[in-house]
Amino acid sequence: MLLSLRRRWRQWRRGRPFWGGLFAVLAGAEICALPLAPLKVMLQQGIAGIPSVLMGIVMIVLGLTAWFSPAQRNLAGVLTTLIATAALVMSNLGGFLIGTLLGILGGGLMFAWQPNATAPRPSPEPPDSVPPQSPAPTGTTAHPDPQGAQP
Repeated sequence: MLLSLRRRWRQWRRGRPFWGGLFAVLAGAEICALPLAPLKVMLQQGIAGIPSVLMGIVMIVLGLTAWFSPAQRNLAGVLTTLIATAALVMSNLGGFLIGTLLGILGGGLMFAWQPNATAPRPSPEPPDSVPPQSPAPTGTTAHPDPQGAQP
């Protein structure tokens, strides 16, 4: 039972940009939590904290999007990187640089992730169904021109 759960978790995790999404969620939580911190920790106050909360929420949503809709990983990765960079200026140095660095790393991992494309193995054909090849004419190559040009 436990082995089956572990195998399903591993299969789910490998089928999507898991680490990029995790870093984006952590970056969003860091950027979003700082405006809610005590006054002594904050660098900005008042209305300036609203963009921080909004950028943090959007980064969390983008990280979850990468997990649950891997087809949208490229857009989520680019937007996460852009928002993390904007957070550097707009929200307490991007969560004291931690949120910005995690966001840039997560966005890059989301953008760079590729699904594991295992090519299906072709079924072997019986040898008698292979058509006989005619010998190549003299003076030409044995392979056709990929652009279809005739000599």
